[in-house]
Amino acid sequence: MKTNTEENSGLSPRSMLQHEKFSRRFRKQLSFQLFVWLGMSFLLIFSFTPMFGVIMAFKDYNITSGIQGIFTSPWIGLKHFEQLINDYNFPTLVRNTLTLSILKLVFSFPIPIIFAIMLNEVRHSLTKRIVQTASYLPHFISWVVVAGIAHAFFSTETGVVNSLLMSMNIIDQPLAILTNPDSFFGLAVGTAIWKEAGWWTIIFLASIAGIDPGLYEAAEIDGAGRLRRIWHITLPGMKGSIVVVLILSIGSMLGGGLVGSNFEQALLFGNTLNSDTSQIIQTYAFNVGLTQGRFAFAAAVDLVQSVISVILILSSNYISRKVSGAGLY
Repeated sequence: MKTNTEENSGLSPRSMLQHEKFSRRFRKQLSFQLFVWLGMSFLLIFSFTPMFGVIMAFKDYNITSGIQGIFTSPWIGLKHFEQLINDYNFPTLVRNTLTLSILKLVFSFPIPIIFAIMLNEVRHSLTKRIVQTASYLPHFISWVVVAGIAHAFFSTETGVVNSLLMSMNIIDQPLAILTNPDSFFGLAVGTAIWKEAGWWTIIFLASIAGIDPGLYEAAEIDGAGRLRRIWHITLPGMKGSIVVVLILSIGSMLGGGLVGSNFEQALLFGNTLNSDTSQIIQTYAFNVGLTQGRFAFAAAVDLVQSVISVILILSSNYISRKVSGAGLY
């Protein structure tokens, strides 16, 4: 006979048992569920909800109309996109953005991999922990502070580097590293590697930790040296992580890639003297949107960048699947 609870709920004994198991498991994992839902709420509020503003790129929006104007402003189609392409700054913006992103990808991507392998080969645990901690601590320093550190080192007036080089009679005049257009890319790439390479090393160290130690023991018994063990065991074991990070880096090339933020670096290290190389798509959209109040045009610029990023990540994942058999999905 059915109990009153079963009759009132309309559930079969099997369904009630499954419901009870789910409730028990949910209560057991409540703390983890809270973390997940907090993350989902963050993405919903700050990533998905603002996407409604994308329609500004296709409208004649004016800030005086407020949030309601996003939906009530008249449609103008692709006018903003045509203005962007016909802008005389557009070729320079694309060149600077791609150059900075490609340089970061080429010079910064191998460094965390090499550093992770080197740390893995260190046998003294205390030394290994100290070096690893020191390498990823700069990740928690804001780019504003990094820009201040760079100014303290490379300023033409009080910079440590220029003072040292001049005191050693290596140079006669201070090097204008912070204002020279030819120095911007090197400054951006160098500071990005210093700040973020140690943080990304953690991912590759985790993938190395997942490799079966028995493989190293067997290779050592067979007479394989350290370099051969790295080449035939460590690197293949890291392949999955390397491919995923590479795909994400290619997909986010226009925003910064593996290390550093192009926007923050260009905004903080850029000035009127090096604007020929420091002006990129993100800073252009920022200046146009806030300084000139052309929010709809800035939305169109960012939308173009986002579409290109999606194409890059889909293409890189497809190529990776064909070449190595590994990818994001």
